[in-house]
Amino acid sequence: MPETTPEEELDQRFLSAVRDLAGDGKAAATDGTRLTGEQALALFDAQAGSRHLDLAARYLRAEGHGFYTIGSAGHEADAAVGAVLRPSDPALLHYRSGAFYLARAAQVPGSQPLRDVLLGLVGASDEPIAGGRHKVFGHHDLAVIPQTSTIASHLPRAVGIAFSIGRGAKLGVSSPWPADAITVASFGDASASHSTATGAINAACRTAYQGLPMPLLLVCEDNGLGISVRTPDGWVAAAHSGRPALRYLSADGSDPAACYDAAAEAAAYVRATRSPAFLHLRLVRFLGHAGSDAEVSYRSQAEITADYARDPLLGTARLIVAAGLVSPVQLIGRYEAIRAKVRTIAAEAVTHRGLASRAEVTAPLAPRHPGQVAERAATAGAPEARESAFGGRPPETAGPLTLADTINRGLADALAAYPELLVFGEDVGRKGGVYGVTRGLARRFGVGRVFDTLLDEQSILGLGLGAGVSGLLPVPEIQYLAYLHNAEDQVRGEAASLQFFSAGQYRNPMVVRVAGLAYQKGFGGHFHNDNAVSVLRDIPGLVVAVPARASDAAPMLRTCLAAAQVDGTVCVFLEPIALYHTRDLHQPGDGAWLASYSGPERWAQEHVPIGRGRSYGRGADLTLVTFGNGVPMSLRVARRLAAAGAGVRVFDLRWLAPLPAEQLLAEAELTGRVLIVDETRRSGGVSEGVIAELTDAGFRGTIARVTSADSFIPLGDAAAHVLLSEADIDAAARRLLDWPAS
Repeated sequence: MPETTPEEELDQRFLSAVRDLAGDGKAAATDGTRLTGEQALALFDAQAGSRHLDLAARYLRAEGHGFYTIGSAGHEADAAVGAVLRPSDPALLHYRSGAFYLARAAQVPGSQPLRDVLLGLVGASDEPIAGGRHKVFGHHDLAVIPQTSTIASHLPRAVGIAFSIGRGAKLGVSSPWPADAITVASFGDASASHSTATGAINAACRTAYQGLPMPLLLVCEDNGLGISVRTPDGWVAAAHSGRPALRYLSADGSDPAACYDAAAEAAAYVRATRSPAFLHLRLVRFLGHAGSDAEVSYRSQAEITADYARDPLLGTARLIVAAGLVSPVQLIGRYEAIRAKVRTIAAEAVTHRGLASRAEVTAPLAPRHPGQVAERAATAGAPEARESAFGGRPPETAGPLTLADTINRGLADALAAYPELLVFGEDVGRKGGVYGVTRGLARRFGVGRVFDTLLDEQSILGLGLGAGVSGLLPVPEIQYLAYLHNAEDQVRGEAASLQFFSAGQYRNPMVVRVAGLAYQKGFGGHFHNDNAVSVLRDIPGLVVAVPARASDAAPMLRTCLAAAQVDGTVCVFLEPIALYHTRDLHQPGDGAWLASYSGPERWAQEHVPIGRGRSYGRGADLTLVTFGNGVPMSLRVARRLAAAGAGVRVFDLRWLAPLPAEQLLAEAELTGRVLIVDETRRSGGVSEGVIAELTDAGFRGTIARVTSADSFIPLGDAAAHVLLSEADIDAAARRLLDWPAS
């Protein structure tokens, strides 16, 4: 006899247990609960549908048609949460929240949730949310925002959405969510201990503690296991009950009436008070973590067997039969009818084609409409809005400005032009930023639009992600580049991936301002002098802008904001700290690094498209390719070399992602010699990408590079030993020119 598989055993045990049920027909089982008989049957249908989808995932995988076997079996109690919420409440779902998805879809006529999930399991290109790019729970018409998270990285976004529901209404900005909507986010007990989850929950509590609206329902689906690692008994309750500004409720997942009542109470509380609640569902996990997980290697057979009595689907069956709603035989018939339906849809799903080309896969990743972006970037706020923003003294009437001052004026113009724009981060409000870049903006535009946040980069970016998907245009600030690294997944795994995994149906437009790079004369050590940008250049679709001087800063900022609004682009606007207040270029007092601010009548003419660099000089002997702090250094070296008889041109990349590839090749071929002046590290730095672009394009000239060392940046004068210097640039240039050292 062939050995019974785990999924067969689960199925058979459920059917056997239902056959043994007996009811008295008095409907007493639904007395004292909000759950009606009709609702109980609807819960059963959603739970049974989810169970059969899990079984289908296993046989589709065995037949070579399916690609995903992390299921929801044992978690079907979350159907109660889906049932008590409205289909207009934004939902960010745990990968085991299949019954929630089906219960929500049941509220929306025309929905086909079984088909949705099955098309995802087989990677069909016409799957309605990700288009075959991943199996996720998501649907635009159901307000289910797709998540690929396994570590609760969606919780900061959920906090951001909950915050933005009220903030958008306060600002009069159109929102995809009703004014009384609540946000729901589900996650596992193991994820609840992840730093991302603890930070997000803390941010929600802190926000509510301050009296600000935070309509967030957190649903912890606690099965006691993180793959094979056990969550300590009682830990979830101990860690989350009794917390300030957080209502805690719990229910046993095998009791559908208790789950329904707790979910209804939690949802009503959040909706009425606009404060967060934590719903703790105590569940079991069937079929292991995923298809490849041999659960018997870390759990005893007795323990696994004992869990069958706690099956949420069986709990709902008990209630239905005890209430006399249907007989055991009828309920089994209902269960088998759902099985047959899933089988039929699965057989049809495998005939659908998958994604057929690289272009098809990447189509939603980073849409670009440069014409529309250029038009929007050239559009200023109404004259009266600018008049108010600048107190009757527009920046174009002032004298030359520094890089920091120009960014400040550019942000003010953006706030005047985009009513939905928010500027926020650590110290950006009353203080105006540690370098004064946002000084005066909170006073002029109000703390509803320019405000301070808690000191947590994951929460700052999560707020931006939630705001972006809620109809706002967020401009979060990360105070230093080194502070971004503990929150990179919010950019990589959440921001940059949303359009990809929703086939462009959801987007999170965002411009992340980051103060970074080095050359602060050793001040602050590596946390304030960080040149690690390769992690940003590695993120598909992300735009990375690096304005080196005032004349570029405002046009590039306008481009980023326009791209965010038009295309949903996620941009990192990397601002070189050492150049913020630089005034001179060649000699003290020359003011050559300052620039006048252009009025709106010149914005179209001065537009800087994404991926468009800037060339200096017309020399024919050597091209210096650089960016950021390397620009003024290279210009000074070029001037000295020109005085010695060399024709040197300097090319400022301005955009590190995407690189200006065509321009780069053209600038290189004009001289045949290229020196890449890269202030980042030799390993993993920008120069590697530049060399690859030139080589791939067939450049046959000479290429060399000069970089900073593979080192963290130390404190004080020691920084000069590891950072690229003008002397290094000069020496490398002379070698390329075959000149003697100076």
